[in-house]
Amino acid sequence: MRSLLRLLALLISISLFAAACGDDDPVVEADDTDESTDDETTDDETADDETAEEEEGPGTIVDVAVGAGSFETLVAAVTEAGLVETLSGEGPFTVFAPTDDAFAAALDALGLTAEELLGNPALSDILTYHVVAGAIDAETAISLDGQSAATVQGEEIDVAVVDGNVMINNATVVTADVEASNGIIHVIDAVILPPTVAEALLGGGDDTAEADTADEEADPELLTIIDVADEAGIFTTLLAAGAATGLSVPLDADGDFTIFAPTDDAFAVALDALGLTAEELLADIDTLTSVLTYHGLLGSVSAEQAIALDGQSVPTINGAEIAISVVDGAVVINDSATVIQADVLASNGVIHVIDAVLLPPA
Repeated sequence: MRSLLRLLALLISISLFAAACGDDDPVVEADDTDESTDDETTDDETADDETAEEEEGPGTIVDVAVGAGSFETLVAAVTEAGLVETLSGEGPFTVFAPTDDAFAAALDALGLTAEELLGNPALSDILTYHVVAGAIDAETAISLDGQSAATVQGEEIDVAVVDGNVMINNATVVTADVEASNGIIHVIDAVILPPTVAEALLGGGDDTAEADTADEEADPELLTIIDVADEAGIFTTLLAAGAATGLSVPLDADGDFTIFAPTDDAFAVALDALGLTAEELLADIDTLTSVLTYHGLLGSVSAEQAIALDGQSVPTINGAEIAISVVDGAVVINDSATVIQADVLASNGVIHVIDAVLLPPA
């Protein structure tokens, strides 16, 4: 990412050098006034362009990664996992971004091709393990020396400072504090794997992995979140909303999500309180998208993990946070929606059924 800054500095240097060379060229006296005016106009336009660029500021995390040119594998993986829209959202997020060289080393160690990685069911888990909710700059990361931080994927990363360098698990931050409009990027020199994924990819060397494989083969194949919701028969409004906004597509593909799913009864109560019909709600795509993405998290969060988050807040796919509390043993979201059925497993995540619709802050 720092390569972007170096490239910008190089371009500015080249433009200054070119301007200096232009000043040394012979000048025809009769054209002094015109050339001076042209130079002033050019300078003014350049200043306006630079001011416009400064006002625009950095792009999103995805924009910065694409523009850098050294994260082609990461960008391809984010695209394949359907995370582009999320990482282009409001955030903020902190992303520990492995370079193409880091991915090449990881693929070699795992005995995989890039194509096999992109088709791996664990791809979303691997990517979201590189993302932490909130903006954590290098100074804050250094203060976390010896501690752990929860990732969007759900498992934790270890933070350490070794010889003045921040280490994330086994990866070193080689370029820190690359700013984006929706967070911060830290470039790392290795791909980090969630413990559960690492065990599955590398093997545990014991009979446990074989037993787990046998259990998986004995179990029926899990359905996607959309298919599970459809089979349940109590989420017709939620499914119609997903279809209207296009959000059904990622939830019916590979990925890893947690969905707090309001029942039809929950939607009926919400519509009555808002003075809307189902048709009116489905017609307002922007509002509907905001509401639906407020019900989802990146990564699978089980009921046990949610209970451990009692009193804390977590960012949703929408970008705004939900507050989690435990009341009489039940998980409650935003002090308004209770989880009435937890841990409904799907092939691409987990569903927690809730008895009320969550509304994002205005």
